[in-house]
Amino acid sequence: MASFATSGILPCFGLNSDIKPRFQVRVRSSGSFDSTILSFDSIAVNGKKNGALIDRGIEEKVKSEALVDGKNGKVKSSIEPKKWVKDFGSRDLEPLWDDGYGTKTIKDYFDGAKEMIRPDGGPPRWFCPTECGKPLKNSPVLLFLPGVDGVGLGLTLNHKALGKVFEVRCLHIPVYDRTPFEVAFSHGGDHARIGLVKLVEETVRIEHASSPNKPIYLVGESIGGCLALAVAARNPEVDLVLIVANPATSFGRSHLQSFLPILEAVPDQLHNGLLSLLSPLTGNPVKMAMVNTEDRLPSRLKIGKFYQNLRSLLHSLSVVPDIIPKDTLIWKLKLLRSAADYVNACLHTVKAEVLLLASEKDYLLPSRDEAKRLKSLLQNCTVRNFKDNGHAIFLEDGVGLLTVIKGTSKYRLSKQFDFVSDYLPLSTSEFKSFFEEAYRLLLLAAGSTMFSTLKDGKIVRGLAGVPNEGPVLLVGYHMLMAFDIYPLAEGFLREKNIMLRGIGHPDLYTGKLESLSNEFAYADWIRVLGTVAGTASNFFKLLSTKSHVLLYPGGARESLHNKGEEYKLFWPDQQEFVRIAARFGATIVPFGTVGEDDLTHLVLDYHDMMKIPVVSDYIREVNNKATKIRDSSKGEVANQPVYIPGVLPKLPGRFYYLFGKPIQTKGMEEMLKDKENANQLYLHIKSEVENNIAYLLKKREEDPYRSLIDRTIYQALHSPLSNVPSFEP
Repeated sequence: MASFATSGILPCFGLNSDIKPRFQVRVRSSGSFDSTILSFDSIAVNGKKNGALIDRGIEEKVKSEALVDGKNGKVKSSIEPKKWVKDFGSRDLEPLWDDGYGTKTIKDYFDGAKEMIRPDGGPPRWFCPTECGKPLKNSPVLLFLPGVDGVGLGLTLNHKALGKVFEVRCLHIPVYDRTPFEVAFSHGGDHARIGLVKLVEETVRIEHASSPNKPIYLVGESIGGCLALAVAARNPEVDLVLIVANPATSFGRSHLQSFLPILEAVPDQLHNGLLSLLSPLTGNPVKMAMVNTEDRLPSRLKIGKFYQNLRSLLHSLSVVPDIIPKDTLIWKLKLLRSAADYVNACLHTVKAEVLLLASEKDYLLPSRDEAKRLKSLLQNCTVRNFKDNGHAIFLEDGVGLLTVIKGTSKYRLSKQFDFVSDYLPLSTSEFKSFFEEAYRLLLLAAGSTMFSTLKDGKIVRGLAGVPNEGPVLLVGYHMLMAFDIYPLAEGFLREKNIMLRGIGHPDLYTGKLESLSNEFAYADWIRVLGTVAGTASNFFKLLSTKSHVLLYPGGARESLHNKGEEYKLFWPDQQEFVRIAARFGATIVPFGTVGEDDLTHLVLDYHDMMKIPVVSDYIREVNNKATKIRDSSKGEVANQPVYIPGVLPKLPGRFYYLFGKPIQTKGMEEMLKDKENANQLYLHIKSEVENNIAYLLKKREEDPYRSLIDRTIYQALHSPLSNVPSFEP
């Protein structure tokens, strides 16, 4: 039975009782050892291995092997359900939860490594960093497989975020351990030594037997990526999700191949200096030093923070020779070669879901080219390239691993991904990355101001008139190129801490619209923001979970409108959303938005584009491949072609939003089954949206701060974070 042994530290920390480690972990046994609560004093200090701390069996037979059927390699079903020392948390996660990303830096990795590399004579083992905390209820298991360093702290920057939604365990391979990649035999051939593949495989099989309906995540970098692929190839019946960063499958085509004989010839006295010189090649020092250096900081503070981090990084490099001594590095390079040979021979048998992360500035391995090769060979592989990152991608700025997992729809609790039940709300670091960095200029240019209508019909500034409790269906006008979505989502999060769940085109989730660069971009971020594929089942699920759902009946027809069609509604004749809202007792809030004509000038619309030969051919090709989400017989709303309008920027004005009086549908389900009644309510909602637009177009003329220049002056005289006034409603 799988068990947790919750101690303060690893066994290697017990070697010297005078040492008080700063880095704490919980060590876990995945074998069938008795679960034991260990204190600092109870850990063996005389070179003995505490079995309760060691994951399964290198050179030993353990009771857990009796759980594996030797005939077919499958785990017997007699395993009892897992019991934990501590209960899991609830399944609920509030928007803007603290994921801790940016609070740890590369210095924390080196500080932890110093504590963990002290020799104890023990074999590889699993541990759980205490900073991972208590995961949500029913969270899947995530096993981290380290790179050449073997420490197991490669996810230091991501521990808190991952620990909230995964049961995280990291593999620690001691510095002087010489466990082979696969099975190795003694010289006499009568004794087999179990390798790393078998060690991880046993843990995977036990977890699968304990929770057969949940996926198991294997996260590996470099040689850890090879290890993950090898385990997946040997266990096609297990539901595995592989997240592989810069895998060493390309070792044979890397410069490391030629580095091995040079390393063997280098005198021991020069090894430390050589490693210090080569250390920057393992990662991008600039990206490592940029962690927790926020873009919104004043330049002086930003540069100071960066300089401080860079100094800490350079000072910490002195520990690298202790993490990878010369003999260990030679062994690891040979291990890389055997791992690459083993995995490349069985790639065709990998059936697991694979997310491959490739760094374009990886100076140790040709990772980007290798990503292309692996994508062509693996059956189910998604690639994301990171153009500014180096080999040690998880220790660098700009790669929040949980964000990448969410953005590629890889986080799931069961065999099939579900847009609603598997969704994780936006975290604080994601809010900063998207709204305060990636789209900061758009939000600044828009200078959005929002108004809402109370139950008594009074219009007030802010979102007080929008109900806090769902289900709520926000129905409105879709601005050109969907510019309105980002300020809208940001406003609801900032003022009401509510995630708006939008409904998007299915092609945004099928990979058809991915860029050729495969970078983490728009299509990934909209998934992180909670947009779901536009299907009836997803719409039902959102309302049934009492979400705040954002619906644009005009869809692409409005957001890709032609010249002279701004602020004109193009809604279909069908009123299905009204009846569906009533079925769940949802509150409908009609709203209008204006401001697109204050931000951009539409130069080339669809008709203009189709007059350009090469462009028209491309548009036809894209639309022939596009998924049809509406019956083509239902008019121009259904037949709107997808294209990118040609626009020119203006000196920004301002975006305005007005949310109308909430319409209660609770108790109206029977009445709205009548088509005429439903149509009347539908037309009333449409009329309210049009009235809101007309109101805003008139009232914005009274706004003294409609211009970006006026708003900038106001904030300079008051505070950059000041809420700039607008017209009086």
